Amino acid sequence: MTSFDSSPTLTAWRALLAIAVVFVMLATTGWTAVRHQGSDEPRTVALASWAKGSIAGGALPPADAPPYKLAHFFAALTSTQRARLADKYPLVVGNLNGAPVTLRYRANRLALQQARTAEQERVHDSRLSPDGRAEAVRRADRFRSMLTAGRHFLAFDPSGRGHAAEVFGDLDRAARISVVVPGVDTNLLTLERTGSKTNAAPVGMAKSLYAAEHSARPGVRTAVIAWADYTAPVGIGMDAALGNLAERGAVRLDALVGALPGAAPVSLFCHSYGSVLCGVAADQLPARVTDIAVAGSPGMRADNAGQLHTRARVWAMRDHGDWIADVPNLEVGGLGHGADPVDPDFGARIVSAGDAVGHSGYFEPGTASLGNFAAIGVGAYSSVTCAQADGLCHERISGNSTV
Repeated sequence: MTSFDSSPTLTAWRALLAIAVVFVMLATTGWTAVRHQGSDEPRTVALASWAKGSIAGGALPPADAPPYKLAHFFAALTSTQRARLADKYPLVVGNLNGAPVTLRYRANRLALQQARTAEQERVHDSRLSPDGRAEAVRRADRFRSMLTAGRHFLAFDPSGRGHAAEVFGDLDRAARISVVVPGVDTNLLTLERTGSKTNAAPVGMAKSLYAAEHSARPGVRTAVIAWADYTAPVGIGMDAALGNLAERGAVRLDALVGALPGAAPVSLFCHSYGSVLCGVAADQLPARVTDIAVAGSPGMRADNAGQLHTRARVWAMRDHGDWIADVPNLEVGGLGHGADPVDPDFGARIVSAGDAVGHSGYFEPGTASLGNFAAIGVGAYSSVTCAQADGLCHERISGNSTV
């Protein structure tokens, strides 16, 4: 665990370094242009059609209606009517918080099929540049993979760089639910990877956590969500140093958690920039969120755990080889994300990352980092391995305090 020196000299140097980093970012990367969804994007078109639609002689509810209202709406329909809506408006129904989980799975599978067909047609479009054709091929391949039998998506939107959320386990019957919140460069093309980077991508992270939770407590029904349903920063540029995208993503995360079925406790596992998002979302999350665990965090946009204003337990870990340790933990004029969550003064429970492999290796099978995540996810808090830097970690666990 990294040691911490709070001397004025070091603080001043870190402030100067932070400002230098800002100027380098401005000079070399500028502002990352987030692609705005135009009127011809598939989901925008689908939403416009939904707004004019009807069922059984009645108008359809607004797509942004509160989840409980949408739940009441779908509960009043027959199974045939629900299926009809999913088949006609897959890009809407598949992303509606409040719609039945299995109906969203059905809708998103159909939306994926349509998206794959569209990309396959684009591959043969003579107007595309070589780069555009290559991207169409990659997207078609990604959608083909996502359509593999047995996969279930709680969210899917092919617009722009794309959003998705995949579920492992039975979400409706789960006794514990975990949500993996990834960081920069999260999009449909990076949703999953192969080879040595498998467990560094959102799907690999979630699959690895799901397997580890089952090993930790085989008798506990768990579900894990690979939540790539927000617009993440592209690379380590200005967007990654700001909180704008985290704030927008926090709204989406709050909405997701607030609409999850049942009453099972929920744990959030937030990696890198995902921890910034989780920090921003913390004070709005429902009480069923019992744990927020961050790894490789650049900060949670708070000076301490108390400023997160959450009753959830806050956990933090960082591998000794994680480059994020060299990022200044300061906030200057909106740039930077605040205090380091693994600083004992922050007030989180500091847990061991063990033999995690750098910044992207916290979900590698067999590592202490993954084992700790799994123990938190199934509520086996006494099995968590605390970091040596936090002598009060086990006391906090046994005392069941929130921070």
